Formats: sequence, structure tokens, C-alpha cells
Amino acid sequence: MSQGPKELRQPLAAGDARLAVDRSAVVVGGGIAGVAAATVLAERGAKVTLVEKESFLGGRAGAWTETLANGESFEMERGFHAFFRQYYNLRALLRRVDPELSCLVKLEDYPIHGPEGEEQSFRGLPSSTPANLMALIRRSPAIGLRDLFKVSGPRALEMLRYEQQRTYARWDDTDAGAYLDSLAFPPRARRLFFDVFAHSFFNPEREMSAGELLMMFHFYFTGNPEGLVFDVANAPFSRAIWDPFAEYLTGLGVELRLECEAEAVSRGEDDCWVVRTDAGVLRADGLVLGLTVPGIQALVAASPDLNDWGWRSSISSLALTNPFVVWRLWLDRPTADGRAPFIGTTGFGPLDNISLFHLFEDESRDWQERHGGSVVELHAYAVDPLVSEQTLRSQLLDGLHHLYPETRDANVLEERYLLRQDCPAFAPGSFAERPRVETPFEGVAIAGDFVKLPIPSALMERAAASGFLAANQLLAMDNVRSEPVYSIPERGLIAPRVPWK
Repeated sequence: MSQGPKELRQPLAAGDARLAVDRSAVVVGGGIAGVAAATVLAERGAKVTLVEKESFLGGRAGAWTETLANGESFEMERGFHAFFRQYYNLRALLRRVDPELSCLVKLEDYPIHGPEGEEQSFRGLPSSTPANLMALIRRSPAIGLRDLFKVSGPRALEMLRYEQQRTYARWDDTDAGAYLDSLAFPPRARRLFFDVFAHSFFNPEREMSAGELLMMFHFYFTGNPEGLVFDVANAPFSRAIWDPFAEYLTGLGVELRLECEAEAVSRGEDDCWVVRTDAGVLRADGLVLGLTVPGIQALVAASPDLNDWGWRSSISSLALTNPFVVWRLWLDRPTADGRAPFIGTTGFGPLDNISLFHLFEDESRDWQERHGGSVVELHAYAVDPLVSEQTLRSQLLDGLHHLYPETRDANVLEERYLLRQDCPAFAPGSFAERPRVETPFEGVAIAGDFVKLPIPSALMERAAASGFLAANQLLAMDNVRSEPVYSIPERGLIAPRVPWK
């Protein structure tokens, strides 16, 4: 039984339903964070201009049109995305254009496969802790009762003690790999339970904060009342989400300036904010900067009027983690019956998961029906930047062929290989310096999946929640009703109930 979401109680007055005076806002960045902010501001009556350097909305969850060698067009994306059910704020955003969330389809499982034939299933687990933990351990092929006696109980219980101030104070300076070492889990169990999970956030274990990892455990498993299985989009993101959002925002009066890059921000003589872009100048009462780490660093560096030294230092301290690879393959042979639409992998070199797009996405399913074959996507996260593309391709194929031997003799009819490096790093010791939504500048807020929030969240959900909070920050200046922001329980099951000293 789900415990359900709870509203984050913000220090904002209930306020008016809409702005009583004319206000304008520029939102820089058309990813999830920027779209979330623009949506709330426009719904409350602000005149919004959204500036995005790409030709499409969605940012790292966007999609764009490409053409296969046979002339057929398709929508390319930067990889499979999991829509977990505790993504309350992202789902609230999506319901603006899809009230029933018909664009999402439920996965029944996403098994983890290891190199010795291990398979860890998450199908049918209880949704709440500790029942889910007990059921997972009971069914696991990688850990037995004797192994449990060897596990460090005090270290393992940290997963149930999450509380933001205490957890980061205690664990932020430790790297995630060292924390996982200290658990003393059997190697096979560690691979199946933890290594895949840790890699899913793009950061290498030895370069990631243990405090951040413990927050992720709390958000996705030990504190999550919605269960561990997730949903996936049943159509390309452009058609399922972002084209409808472009129409929705335009209907609210938002001016979409795609293929337009913000170059600098300054303070105008009449106390407004001025955004210089490569296509002209925009003036507004408020700004939301919903950019990637490189994007916001470049904009701040070019904007001397954003002149608070401590805040600029916080922005400068942000960093990127290792690159990731998305490799989509159109094969001339089908995958075997009974394959899962998505699996996580461990122990297969850089290979982190395999997605069979023809099993859940309509565009790929239509291609399969026309041509036979299969549409397979391979992912590698936190890739060593010194490893060559040739080596990565070879290792990824070896993993695919080992797990799905029916693909060994398949011919690759088409492929798209993407290597990108623009995901935020969460290095040990970085939490204290990470910027918040609020800035020292009246009328300016920031949003993105790198921003420090008062609630546990990550990835697409952190982007959406930060976008809502950024819009609320601007609206509060005019006492306008804030957008509700929801969270799973903010404290772990056995978190201390006294303030951390």
C-alpha cells in the first residue's frame, strides 16, 4: 500500500491565484527544469520568453529527427529514461499535456544480470521498507543467511537513517566506493545490489559522495513508498512529451525562442534584467537559469552584474562527471522471445544496461513490423575518458552477445553512437558548495539536476522540482500562490528524531 506523496511546506504565503500586475520573465534553458519553471510562471499570468539553444525542447530528455539510410525518418534520443512513480513533480508537470499519463507504460520488472549467470529480479516486491528489503534478500541468488552475518550492520543501517543534514555532514567527505566497501557484502551481491545502482547516476563510485549515494538509496528504495519498478515512454519523447508542451506553452502565451543562445545577463537601468542572446536582447522582471553545468558557468562568467563572490564561487565549483555512451543498433534479426524490455548489467566491462526499444516504443515497434529484426540500445555510464571508441564498441558488443547470443550473427543495418559529457558530478565534499534555487539577486533563480534541494530527489525529478521551486521564488515577490512541490518522506525509517549536532 503506497504511503502517497506529501506536500513540501514552503515558507511562501498562499497568495493570489494569478499575478495582479504585469510581470515578464525569461527562462534560459528548455530542458525539464526550464519547461517546469516556464509552465508555472505562464499559468500564473507572467509573460514568459523561453530561450533554448537547441532546436527542440527537453534538454537531455529531448529528441530530434534523423534519417535512416533507406530514407525513413526517426526520432533519436540521448538514451532510455526511467519514469519512477515517486517522481511526483515530474508527473505533475507531464499531466499538463497528458492528464492520464497515457504516454507511459508500466514495466513489470527490470532484472539485473551478472557474468556468472546471476539474475536479480525486482518483480512484485512489496513497496515499503523493511518488507521490500526482506523480500529482496530472500529471493536473491547472491546472498544467503550466512553472508548477512558478515555484513556490517551499522554501515548498512545508514541506508535507513537518511536525514539530509546529518547524512551529508557524516558522509559527504567519503567516496561512495569506500562506503560500499565498508558494508562487506559478498562480491556477487555487491555487484547485483549496488554497483548497477551507483553507476546509474553517471558518477564513478570512487569519485562520488557517499552522502549523495545514501540519499539516492533513500529516494529510490528505502524511503520510496511507490515501489522500485518504473514506467517508460511508449513513444519518442518529442511526440509523447515535448511537441505537446510546445503547443501548451504557446497557448499560454509563452514565446519559444529555439536555436537561440543566451550569452550574458546584466542589470538594466530601470532595475529589470537584460539577457543578451545571439539573436538580440530580452528584458524581463525575473530570470530563471535552467541550464546545464557548462551552460550556467559560461553565462555567469560572461555576466559581471551577477557579482556576489560567494555565489559565483559556488557556480564555479560545479563539475562534470565522466562521459556516457548511448549506442542504438538496428539489427536484421529479432531478439529471442521472453526478453525483458530493459535489463541492468554488471560485470560486463563498461556495459550498464540493454534496452529493447521494439518492445515498448511504438516507432521502433513499427520499424520491426516493417523490416523484421530488432532495435537495441546499449548504455555505458561513467566511461573512462581514456578508453578509445573502438575499445568501447567492442566491449559493449561482447556484453550484448554474451547475454543475448541470438544477436551474435545479426547484421547491423543502422546505428547511432553518441558519447556525451554534460552530466553533473557529485564529488566527495561538494555538497556544502552546491548552489540552491535561491540566488543573492532579486528576481533571479536557478534550476537543474545539479541544484541542492531541501527534499530528496534526483535526475529528471530533481530537474522538475527545482523548476517549480524557481518559479515559486519569483512568484513569491508578488505574493502569488506557489506551485505545490511533493516529496517522499524526507527522513529514513530509523533516522534520529533530534537535530544533528
